[in-house]
Amino acid sequence: MSPARKRGILIGAALGVVAIVVAAVVLLVKEDPAPAATGGQGESTSAGQESPAQVAARFLRQFDTGDLSTAPVDDPAAASAALSVARGALKPAAVKTTLGEVPTTSGNATTTSATFDASWTFVGNSAWTYEGKLELVRNAGKWVVHWAPSVIHPKLEAGQQLSAAPVSAKPIVADRDGKALVGGDAGGVAPILQGALSEVASGQGGGGTAASVAISRVDASGKPVETLFGQPKETDKPLVSTLSVASQNAAQKAVDGYQGSAIIVAMKTGGDILAVAQNAAAGNQPKALSGLYAPGSAFKIATATAALQQGGVSVDAQVACPGSEQIGTRTLKNDNGFELGTVSLKTAFAASCNTTFGRLAGQLPRDGLAKAATQFGLNADFEIPGLSTETGKVEASGSGDEQVEAGIGQGRVQVSPLGAALMAATVAAGKPVVPKLWQGLETTVNTGYQAPSAGVLNQVRAMMREVCTTGTAKALKGSGAVFGKTGTAQFGSGVDANGWFVGYRGDVAFAVMLEGSNDSKPAVQLAAKFLAG
Repeated sequence: MSPARKRGILIGAALGVVAIVVAAVVLLVKEDPAPAATGGQGESTSAGQESPAQVAARFLRQFDTGDLSTAPVDDPAAASAALSVARGALKPAAVKTTLGEVPTTSGNATTTSATFDASWTFVGNSAWTYEGKLELVRNAGKWVVHWAPSVIHPKLEAGQQLSAAPVSAKPIVADRDGKALVGGDAGGVAPILQGALSEVASGQGGGGTAASVAISRVDASGKPVETLFGQPKETDKPLVSTLSVASQNAAQKAVDGYQGSAIIVAMKTGGDILAVAQNAAAGNQPKALSGLYAPGSAFKIATATAALQQGGVSVDAQVACPGSEQIGTRTLKNDNGFELGTVSLKTAFAASCNTTFGRLAGQLPRDGLAKAATQFGLNADFEIPGLSTETGKVEASGSGDEQVEAGIGQGRVQVSPLGAALMAATVAAGKPVVPKLWQGLETTVNTGYQAPSAGVLNQVRAMMREVCTTGTAKALKGSGAVFGKTGTAQFGSGVDANGWFVGYRGDVAFAVMLEGSNDSKPAVQLAAKFLAG
């Protein structure tokens, strides 16, 4: 045999061996079953059969849908019926399971197990989560899940069922009386403050359980055996606000009944904020706390204080109240041009004589009104957790004309509804007041103030009471011992005006502000509704 022929025979033999090996590999690939499902370590037992992990995964997919009639389980009818009853009782929005560990089994094993995590979600996004377990057995040579009530929940026994009942979550934020403001059964109380209340509660780690249902296992008679979900933890303490649900509802009802833009802020004369309400017409921004407006004649509380302190007058001093008067280059008129002649300062205050208070303001030092306003907190600066606030801005007048305008709450004088309520609270308390929204979270005082003397405030109180008995707010005579001051303040081109009532009754101070009402009478009416509520 020639060397060339010998080489050809060897090469042909080698190629034949390669072909046999390739064919064998292809055959082995075709016979190899699908790999085990992700999430377990179980393996196939023989060609074409599912591993325990694959069976468990397929069972859980069908468990999530609520239909086990075609699931790999040894009693599909019983399994499907039991799960249907459970879902009918709990009415979940969704059920989601995730396969956990599946132990490796030997080729002749007949039983094994698998763990899984279950999550049942309910209306309100509360979620019941727990770890479950599946027992798997060989049935006719194939792996299936062995059915038992414990498949639905590990504590569920034969003859027992699951039961659900609605439950109110503990409040995340409570009012001063323990009633829910956020969470629980709050029902949208204090809508303008919901964002701030929730944010502060979250930042402080406050909050209760989010459960909207309580889930129990019950015996055959329906008697509860154990609550599995929905019991609030004793450590879930709500953050407590100074707000009052009763005061807030009264304020909100009053503003919601007004067609135009309406705002009410109420606070304890000690500083605790009780209510912050504004209606839809006022918009979504918290104008009640940081919106700055000309206060109009409500500012005469500060003007009268400045005159008592710096102008040499008293509450009984006789002053002129003409229907109109030119002071400097400004001509002031009283509402509808009324005139009283010569009357006491108290009477002029009660009737809201612009001419009287414009003249008194013009006789003060340029910083006289700013000093008085500061004594009522209108230039103070507070940091209340969760809130952005402004009380006001009253600076020394740049000219005599500017001073006259400021004396009746116009020109550059600006006050927020919160600041107006603070002014009334200071009169009532007789000392500086620090506004607070929280019990246990302090307000930071960046710029504080000192209140007027007791002697001055006694005279201011007498004037404010006269307003509500014989003056511009006498419609409040049926609302108890109310002390206050009305105001109408022009803005923009001067065609329209905002209406104010600022006052207090007992230990509650408040401010009502109506944008574009062009009169203070509607503000007085809203004050009466609030006080009645």
